[in-house]
Parts: sequence; structure tokens; C-alpha cells
Amino acid sequence: MKNSQTKHQTFYVIGLNYKKADAEMRGKFSLTDQAKDALLDQAKADGIDSLLVISTCNRTELYGFAEHPFQLISLLCNFSNGTVEDFQNVAYVHKNIDAISHFFKVGTGMDSQILGDFEIISQVKNAFIKSRQKGLTSNYFERMINAVIQASKRIKNETEISSGATSVSFASVQYIINTVANVSEKNILLFGTGKIGRNTCENLIKHTKNTHITLINRTKEKAKEVAGKFQLVVKDYETLKTEISHTDILIVATGAEQPTITKELVSSEKPLLILDLSIPKNVSNEVAALPNISVVHLDQLSQMTDETLERRKQFVPQAEAILEEVKNEFVMWTQARKFAPTIHALKTKLEEIKSNELNYQKKKLRDFDETHADMISNRIIQKITTHFANHLKNEETVLDESIEWIHKIFQLEPLKND
Repeated sequence: MKNSQTKHQTFYVIGLNYKKADAEMRGKFSLTDQAKDALLDQAKADGIDSLLVISTCNRTELYGFAEHPFQLISLLCNFSNGTVEDFQNVAYVHKNIDAISHFFKVGTGMDSQILGDFEIISQVKNAFIKSRQKGLTSNYFERMINAVIQASKRIKNETEISSGATSVSFASVQYIINTVANVSEKNILLFGTGKIGRNTCENLIKHTKNTHITLINRTKEKAKEVAGKFQLVVKDYETLKTEISHTDILIVATGAEQPTITKELVSSEKPLLILDLSIPKNVSNEVAALPNISVVHLDQLSQMTDETLERRKQFVPQAEAILEEVKNEFVMWTQARKFAPTIHALKTKLEEIKSNELNYQKKKLRDFDETHADMISNRIIQKITTHFANHLKNEETVLDESIEWIHKIFQLEPLKND
């Protein structure tokens, strides 16, 4: 029963990203690790065979096979704070070759908010590992992931599109350097030591030469791990308000569902620059209204078009050519994989016809040369199957329709999904 259903399923990507959804809307649809687990479990219970979930600060997307995209849309809405109405306003749905193309662009950083951001490929890998643990992957998915990883590596190694800034964390440090005078002498407080927090910390030390950096995290042990690597000061979470009053630059990378920085925590007696690197926003909107306070969200940082980003644009054609080459190899594999069983079944059918005909002629003709007849028949069968294979490989061929007709004409066995 499962095979007959899967035969009619389509590969979709449904989701939203920074291009049309602002930080607040992306926050509604962002998925925690627990939500991802629950979503994948529900998908498996719903009979979905393959599903990949990506949720970053810039995008939330589901890639999978379904009879209708609403199966995936409803999963996303059920396990996030977004509604179907929200989704319709800001989201997109791609299917088949368009979905494959989109995935290649995402996985290679060509669709990232900061062009050439290669951090996304590790998030794609992690999403695949999570799906595989849940039994929600297939040979198709594994081959596609490997193709995207290959394209990402080649673009990184064969072009200079990854030179310079490659992430929001770098862009935030670049913004600080360009905005704050004597940055090496300023007090900097980093609140939150997740991946973005760690990367920002590393870039701060590398590019500002600042030795006045303090770390605070709800779980102090995690902050100590990061601090130990860079020999930085760690303070207790309970001292957050006091530390904010002493700092010149506050970097918020907490990733909580609700704002972690409220106006009650912020002293407005002296200038304070706050960078909010969280999705959803973790700095309350009220904070920006306070005197002496400047709040910059990661969306604003990502829109910066510095010399590095401008330089990257010249390598886009080269990167796109690599992407297309690897993608086309994958698409050819998917097509061959789809029609190979039909060609095999056709060959078996023709050989059955040949065998029956040779047996008939042996009985009818006294001097029948079975060896020559067998050799000639095999060559004819090979030529016929090659003609059909070339037809199915043609870009203009409607593959499903052609396969169906071949099965009808030659009365082949019904297709089964692998």
C-alpha cells in the first residue's frame, strides 16, 4: 500500500527566508531542537517517507516528498508559532526540479543573507543526520545531500566567493569596528555563548585586539568553555544588570523565544550599543526607545554591502557554473534511477517475446539456425531499448507520462517504488 502512495508523491520545499519575512515573522516560524524532533516524529506517523528540516536565523524550510505541499505546511505551522495565513503572506513552495535548484542554492551559500556564507552547509548536514536518526531519509536524499556538499566544497575551493566575511558574526564585528572609536579600549559584554556567540567572540578577539570582553550565559559552564579557550572573564547570570551598566557594547546571542534584554535591565545614563544577533529578537522593542541606547539587529548587519561583499559578487558566475554542473549530474542520476526499472522490464519483455518466437521457429523450420537468430535478436533488443532510454533521457520528455505509456504498450508489470 505504501508503495502505491509513494509513486504519486512529489518532492517539495516549503518555507520562508530573510528575503520576504522580517525577523519577527522568521521568529514565529523558527523551530527549536525539541520542535524539530516532534515535527519529524509526527511526519513519520503521518506516513511521510523522507523529510529534512532546516531552521536558522535566516530561514526555516522543510524538504520532503508529499502528495500535496499542505502536508508539509501544516507540519510547520503545527510545531511553530506561525499560522497558515502568515505562511501564505511571506512563504514559498517549490517542487521537483525547482525544489532541487533551491536546495543547491541554499546549501552552497548562494541564497544566504551574506553571499557565500558557508556555515549553512554544516546546518544542512546536521539536519540530514537528525532525519536519518528518525528513519526519514532515503537513497535519493543521501545522494542529493552528498551532491550539495560536493558543490559547496568545489565553490569554496575553486572560487574566492568565501573570502573575507562569511557570517553574521563577522559582520557584527565589522560593524563595531566601523562604528565605535577606540574599540580596543571599550568594555564588551557577550550575552549568550551558542554558535553565533562563539563565532562572534572569536572574531572580536581576532579583529579588535580587545582584552575587556566579559561573557555571561544562563549555563555558566558553557560560558567557561568558551572563555577558557580565549582567556576571558565569565560572570554569573544574576549579575547581568550590573555588567550591562558597566559595558559600552552589548552583544546578545541568546536565541530565546522571548526577549532576554528588557528596559529594566538597561541603564541609559551613558551611551550603549546593543547588537541583537538572535532570531526571534531577544532585545525588547522598548529598549531602542531609551536615551543613549542604539540597537542594531542582525538583519541590518546582513544588509551591509562592504568592499568584501562587493568583491564576492564577481565570483558569482563561476560559482553558479559549478553549482549547475553538479546539480545537472544529480538530476541525470534521478532520471536514470526513475526509468531504469522500466528499461529493465522492457528488455525482459522483449527477451520473453524473442524466446517464444525462437521456440516457434525451431519447431516450424527444419534448418533453423538458432545461434544466428539469437545473436541478431539480441542486437535488435539492445537497439530498441537504447532508443527508448535515449527518449526518456531527453530534456523535453515528460518522463512519468512516457514511462506509463511504455508499461501500457508492452503490458509490463506495474511500477513499484524502491
